[in-house]
Amino acid sequence: MTADKSIFIKNIYYMLSYAFQILKQEDFESVAAEEFDKIHDLFTAILSKGISRQLKQGLYREYVPTEENLSVIRGKLNMNGTISLQMRRKRQIACEFDEFTEDNIYNRILKTTLDRLVKAEDVDIERRQMLKKLLVFFGNVRLIQPDNISWNRLIFQRNNRNYELLLNICYLVLNGLLQTTEDGKYRLLAFSDEHMERLYERFILEYFKQHHPTLNTSSQHIKWNLTETPDNAMIQFLPEMRTDITLQKGEKTLIIDAKYYNKTMTQNYDKLSLRSSHLYQIFAYVKNMDKDNTGNVSGLLLYAKTDEEIFPDGKPFVIDKNSIGAQTLDLNQDFSAIAKQLDRIAECYFSEE
Repeated sequence: MTADKSIFIKNIYYMLSYAFQILKQEDFESVAAEEFDKIHDLFTAILSKGISRQLKQGLYREYVPTEENLSVIRGKLNMNGTISLQMRRKRQIACEFDEFTEDNIYNRILKTTLDRLVKAEDVDIERRQMLKKLLVFFGNVRLIQPDNISWNRLIFQRNNRNYELLLNICYLVLNGLLQTTEDGKYRLLAFSDEHMERLYERFILEYFKQHHPTLNTSSQHIKWNLTETPDNAMIQFLPEMRTDITLQKGEKTLIIDAKYYNKTMTQNYDKLSLRSSHLYQIFAYVKNMDKDNTGNVSGLLLYAKTDEEIFPDGKPFVIDKNSIGAQTLDLNQDFSAIAKQLDRIAECYFSEE
């Protein structure tokens, strides 16, 4: 299920705007007003607007460890390097110091993404021209090989918070959209389900946070309800249980597991059924959170709707007091209708409170 075929491109923008609040600021109004036929044109527009906005404030700078051979000492002396220089009769000193520079990993990722998109022939030519103009401001920043980027080590704090959205877009472009052609240029691939699933999860979480403030909305770590404490060496082998979305109000809890798949159901001969691994997972979450077996904890598998003729949208079933359900969320419709579907979920599970 590729995003450009199964989801209105505009809805992907709305989902991003919930996941990253910066898109709701005035600077991005022009992007929100545009119509996009291709997902990568949307990404290019967001990057153009976001980087232009950042350039007005100045590119993020940080201290970066640097090694350089100098005529006078700066920072810390690198003894081995200096001896090597002396043996080669170089009248220089090997120095190690921290330089406050814009040539850091954050800006290198931005420049590399811009460079790749400029060379991608299936990006709109006017948008490529905009990116070329932005690249001029990255003259002091080096390119980086995407394979060398440790995405999970990027840290966002007050001084570079605006980079979070931009680098997430860069991740989608560099890891899911670009492929090198024989002539060294790039072509864009489909927006993968793996990338879409992460966005889908975060969108649902942020939607409930913003529109249902009476609910306590979070992603929670669930502890295994162990009746006996095993040897510590064995505990480490238990898999972590972390919910995508947990909604709580009073004594009631709803655990939502957001799923984005090509097919919501599996078929064995002529029988359609829910994916067993998904059902086992949500059941484990519910039963381990409801350790007192009160029945106040419910579970919901919330699938992104596909073009399948049969999909799970019936009433939830009860397993040992706990309600377990499966529904689909149709992303290929006006966003107001998507919002109503999510609102109905909250009303259904918490209407008695």
